[in-house]
Parts: sequence; C-alpha cells; structure tokens
Amino acid sequence: MSTLSTIGVDFETKKIKVDNKDVLLNIWDFAGERKFRMLLPSYISGASGALILYDITNRESLEDLHDWMKIIDSVPNGPKTRILVEAKIDLEKYREVNREKGLKFHEKYNFQGELIGTSAKTGENVEKVFELLGREIIKNSLRECPNCGNLYAIELKFCHKCGHKTSP
Repeated sequence: MSTLSTIGVDFETKKIKVDNKDVLLNIWDFAGERKFRMLLPSYISGASGALILYDITNRESLEDLHDWMKIIDSVPNGPKTRILVEAKIDLEKYREVNREKGLKFHEKYNFQGELIGTSAKTGENVEKVFELLGREIIKNSLRECPNCGNLYAIELKFCHKCGHKTSP
C-alpha cells in the first residue's frame, strides 16, 4: 500500500485469507477533502464494508468524520460493516485526538470490531485491519455455499461459483 495522499478516488484490490477462506477486497480510497464527498454515495451503494480512518495528529480529521458518517448513513444500500481506524500511530508524540474520543465516536456510530491504530509508514496493524474487515464482512454480508464451500453475497439467489440455488 502507498503512503502517498489520495487525490480524488483511488482503487486497489487486496486478497486476504480469513479463517482459511479467501476474500477479495475491492477497495475504493477516497480523499478526505470536502470536494470529493459528493462522489461517495455512488461508490458505496452495494458495498459490503467500509474502513473509516482519522489521523491521530489532526483533531479536525475526527470531527470531519461526522459529515462522512451522515453521507454513509444516507445511502440505502450502504455498507453493513464499518471499521473505525486510527491512522499515523507512528506519530504518537504528535497525537491531537485522544483515544477516548475515538472510542466515543466508535460507540456513537456502532462500528464493528475494535478501534485499531495503524501506520501506513511502518505497516503496523495494516494487515490486522484488513483481516478484521474481511471477518466482519463474512459475518454480516456473506454465506458459505453448501454445495461448493465458496462464499457468496447473501442477497444472491444462486452461488456465483457453482450455480447452486441458495435459500429463498
């Protein structure tokens, strides 16, 4: 993963293994500036999960997330799984957002899992966040096909791998 700032929207795919199941994450990375917020609803409609990050060295980054959450909550078919992430923990000595504020935000918006601190610079906890996201998506949005064992979206009427009809 890159440590460069996102300009607009960036796209990546990441394959992870969660409890011996392969999960392919299609990741849309949105820049934090206000001018890009109008794009968000069209990208998250139908999304299974969202990683919501704030910069621990920037108090406004957590406050801005209230606006982002309003947008996410306004999308009828938005992500069922939401994980809150503290970014830039390698800069702990410059922390402006105390962990208690992050935990209150986590509770207010009913995020899944734990509040995890990460560092894109050192890689600390980055894989842990993706594994948590994958695990929560499996729990909230996917089912295992009884015929082939692959995961499929609970909204589908057929397993997209083997064609087995799923329960109504």
